[in-house]
Amino acid sequence: MLQYNTHDLRVFEVAVYNRDVRAAVKENRSHSLYGDHWADVQHHDVTARDESEAREMIADRFPPAEGFVVEEMIPSGL
Repeated sequence: MLQYNTHDLRVFEVAVYNRDVRAAVKENRSHSLYGDHWADVQHHDVTARDESEAREMIADRFPPAEGFVVEEMIPSGL
């Protein structure tokens, strides 16, 4: 089996929500693209070399321009 060397990687627990969904839910509306669950913090694990790379990865997946906010990022190790 082939796999990348993972000894230099760390796991980060990322807490992210969507500010636009949160605002819509507060007004008893739903967002046109994202489900209401995005009003609440969602936790995702990101494996990266460092926090900067983890932030880039999470921004690619959950773009700030679309309302996503990283509330917290905690390194948890492997």
